[in-house]
Amino acid sequence: MTDTVLLHVEGARATITLNRPERHNALERADLEAFGAHLATIAADPSIRLLILSGGTSKSFCSGVSINDLSSGEQREGALETLVNQLESLKIPVIAALNGGIFGGAVEIALVADFRIGVEGMKMFVPPARLGIHYPVLGLSRLIERLGLNIAKRLVLSVEEFAGPQLVEIGFLDKIVAKDALAAEVDALAERILALAPLAVQGMKQTLNGIARGNLDEAAAAARIAGCWASADHQEGLKAFAEKRKAVFQGR
Repeated sequence: MTDTVLLHVEGARATITLNRPERHNALERADLEAFGAHLATIAADPSIRLLILSGGTSKSFCSGVSINDLSSGEQREGALETLVNQLESLKIPVIAALNGGIFGGAVEIALVADFRIGVEGMKMFVPPARLGIHYPVLGLSRLIERLGLNIAKRLVLSVEEFAGPQLVEIGFLDKIVAKDALAAEVDALAERILALAPLAVQGMKQTLNGIARGNLDEAAAAARIAGCWASADHQEGLKAFAEKRKAVFQGR
C-alpha cells in the first residue's frame, strides 16, 4: 500500500490524508487505487460513522491527477471516475478539509463530499482545456449538479480561477476559515454529526442524494424511514429528550 495516501481510524472517525506535499498531493494511478482500497475498508466497517478527507501538510489540498498519468485519457478517466463514484456512494457523511488549493480532478473528489470547509487564500480551477482534454461526462454532470451550468462553463470553458469568498458564493465551500482554524472547525462539525443517530443520518444522506440525482428508489427510502422509526436509537432519542440528557446512539 502506498504511503502517499494514508488511512487513520480513531473511534467512529476515519481520516484519509493525501501525503505527497512536494507535488501538491498530485494523485498517481497507484494513489487512486490506494484511496479506493481505503474507502472499501471504511465501507466494510460499521463502527466507522464519518470520514474526513485531508491534504495533510501540503500547501495544496490536491493538484489533481499527476501530469505523468495524463497521457492516457482512457486510463485517467477510468481510475478517477471509479474512485469518485466509490466515494459518492459511501453511506457515511464525508467532510473535505481543504487546507489549500484544489485543482483538476480533485475538485470532483471534493464535490462528492457532503461538507467542504476551506481556508483563506485557497484557489480552485479545472484546467483540462489547457491540456487539450475533454473532461469526463460524469464529471461535467457533477459540476452542473453541484454548482450550476454557468459556473461549470466558467470553470471548464474559460478555466476561470475562483478564490477565497468566491468559493462560498458559488456553493463550492460551505465555510472558509483561517488556515490555523481549519482543524478545530472540522473537528467541531465532525463531533456534531457523530452525536446524531447514525441510521437517520446515513439514511437521509442516501435519500437526499437520490432525490438530487433524480433516481430515488422510493421503496428503499421507505424502508430506511421505517427502519428508523423501529430502531432502538429512536427510543433512545425519545428517552434522552424526556430525561433532558444527551442521547447515546448505537446505530441500531
